[in-house]
Amino acid sequence: MGSDLAGFKRCGKSSGRPLATKIGQLAYWSAVALIFGWAAWLRFRLPLDPIALTNYLLPALRKLTGAEFGQVHLGRTIIYPGFVYLLVRVFGDFRAITITQNLLGLLAGGIFLLTWRRIRGFIPSARLPHPIYHGLGLLAVAIYMFSREPLLFERDIRPEGICGFLISINLYFVIEFTACCFLEGRRTATVIYGIAAVFSSILLASVKPSFWLTAIVALLPVAMFFFRRRWFWQKIAFAAGVAVSAALLSLPEHSLIRNNEIGECFLPTQLFVIHANLIRDQMADDLERGAKVPYPLEWLGRVHATLSAEIAKSSAAWRRYYGYYTLGFDPDYLMYNESSIVRQLDKEFGNNVSALCAFYRFYYWRIWRQRPLVVVKKIVRQVAIFYAPKCPAYRLRKSLSLTDEYNRSVTSLEAHRKIWMAYPPAMGFVSRTALLARSAPVVQQPTYIRWPHQILAKTYLPLLLIALVLSAVVFTQEERRRRFGWLAALILFVYSYNLASCLEVAIVHSLENPRYSTVQMFVTILAQFLTILLILEILLGSRALIGHRRISAEHSSAR
Repeated sequence: MGSDLAGFKRCGKSSGRPLATKIGQLAYWSAVALIFGWAAWLRFRLPLDPIALTNYLLPALRKLTGAEFGQVHLGRTIIYPGFVYLLVRVFGDFRAITITQNLLGLLAGGIFLLTWRRIRGFIPSARLPHPIYHGLGLLAVAIYMFSREPLLFERDIRPEGICGFLISINLYFVIEFTACCFLEGRRTATVIYGIAAVFSSILLASVKPSFWLTAIVALLPVAMFFFRRRWFWQKIAFAAGVAVSAALLSLPEHSLIRNNEIGECFLPTQLFVIHANLIRDQMADDLERGAKVPYPLEWLGRVHATLSAEIAKSSAAWRRYYGYYTLGFDPDYLMYNESSIVRQLDKEFGNNVSALCAFYRFYYWRIWRQRPLVVVKKIVRQVAIFYAPKCPAYRLRKSLSLTDEYNRSVTSLEAHRKIWMAYPPAMGFVSRTALLARSAPVVQQPTYIRWPHQILAKTYLPLLLIALVLSAVVFTQEERRRRFGWLAALILFVYSYNLASCLEVAIVHSLENPRYSTVQMFVTILAQFLTILLILEILLGSRALIGHRRISAEHSSAR
């Protein structure tokens, strides 16, 4: 009788576990369906006509009307304008851009979930229960998918519309490569994911050049592959795959764009206007000392006077959308205003774009040689914008009017009427945009997502400091290094992803332009939730260790 009862209990227990597992899986996948369904509704309930930025739209429009791509502005490659061109060419409707970018945004959320599930393999003997672990992942994905900024980026004809997707696949491939190469020793998978990691890194940096330094950081784990022993043929295959990837991304640029002097001169021009106040001061020193520079001092004196006047005008004009308070002037005014210093220097140098770029480069590198500490202070001030008490990756405004965005779209398109009038689908797009400029809805940031944003914005810096301290503890203690070493390394890698992007923008531009911060939301959320995971695992591990010692002590005393 007793044996029968014991067998019944064992049977009931074993049969209960699969039932509980099935219920848990059903709850998990139901939550996934709810999150992605709601995220899709948030996206597709808004107008599907994209918000046009002519710098990225015009090259595609020229190609659609039978001309060449011509000059791709803002120092970008042809990849994103080519993406716009292909969508409009295939579907004959500009709304295909928004729909595709929305779908890529949803796919980025799916890859976030895949990445989170894969990270569990980096924690040997993880103590956090599976339901809590997966619940954390769902919460992180929901915060990203319901956030307003990625949603708005997906409505713009600009590279930020697909950056969330590109960042997601880049991180996923790098993490898969690391697991296959260093944890599991799967040689074929290592080569495949390594090539994918390199390809996605170059693609991300080509679409959004502010991620070039980030792409280099992302490839550091991949570079370690070449230091492995006895993987000769895998290294050969990997190198061949990387070469093919680089060729695939570079060939369209060389074959479709014949002359891109404006694109080539964009970076030197940007460096000049962003550092205009430092260059002005350096010019004043050169004039005062009669320094030997490759430009006539009389001409340099006129340029200095003009630059000083234009900086004063830019400070008075001031940007409406972001004020560049740390710079003290408006570099966009200096670069784009019709009477600005850039326009005047264009006239001074005539058609000699190379000489103009050489002048910009000369004075940028001159302030590095003559005023390095001042330049470093500028960079530190810019990086500090991101690492502020409230991380700017999260925008805390309650609402944003799409009417203003479509109004700017109409204004920018009017200046290029001859181009879009030659393409019938563009005429319909412009007419719909003009209508939306009067009646577009206001995009709200709901309370259920604004509160998590406020919490995450305030805790980014504390969590970063906690991650640094815990990582130091993990790496200096053998037992913890064995259990949490890979997770700690992964967390530092993700935080360095943020840092690399911020550092590059701080050197070249300004983080006061909010797009440079909010485009990092995906990786910022991932870094914070990984830190929370490390904290929980260490706490649970410490609790288990204390319990084990207590039991050992009780056994010892009983003896």
